Amino acid sequence: MYKNLAAALAAACFSFLSPISAVHAESPAKIAPPVKAAFVYVSPIADAGWTHQHEAGRKEMMALLGDKAVQSTFVENVAEGPDSERVIRDLAASGNDIIFTPSFGYMEPTMRVAKEFPNVRFESITGYKRADNVSTANARYYEGRYLSGVLAGRMSRTGVAGFVAGFPIPEVMQGINAFALGMRSVNPKAVVKVVWLDVWFDPPREREAAMALFNEGVDVVAFQVASTAIMAAAQERGKYAIGFHSNMQHVGPDAQLVAVTHQWGNYYADRVKAVATGTWKSQNTWAGVREGMIRLDGFNARIPSAVREELKSLEKDMVAGKLQPFRAAKAPIRDNQGTIRIAAGRALSDEEILKMDWLAEGVQPRKK
Repeated sequence: MYKNLAAALAAACFSFLSPISAVHAESPAKIAPPVKAAFVYVSPIADAGWTHQHEAGRKEMMALLGDKAVQSTFVENVAEGPDSERVIRDLAASGNDIIFTPSFGYMEPTMRVAKEFPNVRFESITGYKRADNVSTANARYYEGRYLSGVLAGRMSRTGVAGFVAGFPIPEVMQGINAFALGMRSVNPKAVVKVVWLDVWFDPPREREAAMALFNEGVDVVAFQVASTAIMAAAQERGKYAIGFHSNMQHVGPDAQLVAVTHQWGNYYADRVKAVATGTWKSQNTWAGVREGMIRLDGFNARIPSAVREELKSLEKDMVAGKLQPFRAAKAPIRDNQGTIRIAAGRALSDEEILKMDWLAEGVQPRKK
């Protein structure tokens, strides 16, 4: 199902041309509290990872609003496809006012169910299709990736990093490129070896990929897959790893340099409040470090204070808009074939970032 995903995203150009954009729709009526909110999770709730982080967001939403304002339920380990459509439809039919579906593969089932239940609001997390009662949202993961790349560049002794990824979709390409650009900003000769798994969740294969990279001289590895297997492998081998989705320090107390985390609690709370007040509208949200949706957590104690201060300064520049990962300053940014992708003095637009289908200079896809 992911074979043509990059092309689909590029064709959609899904309007994330500003942090938030809305489409016209009639405002729904106010809903007497408590608002009923439901969540559908693509995997079991573990102690770290994608689903863990969204469940943490649901809990934070409950803490922010209180059970008098919102009641929430969730269904975990729901496979993408027919199973998810059935679950989403059951949740809509059982009286939920808003349903959050945080997985790209839930997009089409969400759209189909939304047509049947026009008075229910849906939030498609990482999807790009909208309707009057369907919003979309995602985080600018690449911003955290750039900062973690700077850290990797400072801490790597070999100048060779690894990246284990699921599928070559634009979001993942953004992350790999931002990580490489961050690393090469402090070590211009650094390289990033990439392993594609063509699956999001396969702990044995994730571990195998990490071990193979370590055997090739990699001493710090990043990843965009769903388990903690790579962090555990780094801990076992005495290497560094960049956590993703959530803080994985408990898995790799020595291995984790930092974790690039996404924070959903405030967003979930805001969307539920909008349902309650009748101000909910279909919109796209693409937020990052400035909005607090992307955050660095779980810093390794071995990081020198000067490097920590450097990261803090870069983060402040990112919040202020002075630092953009895909902006070329004095020199152009090239891909790994030598083609100029970002001319000197120019920054990619959001639309161009969302269509990203190239790998940056220094990125080396590893032969399978």
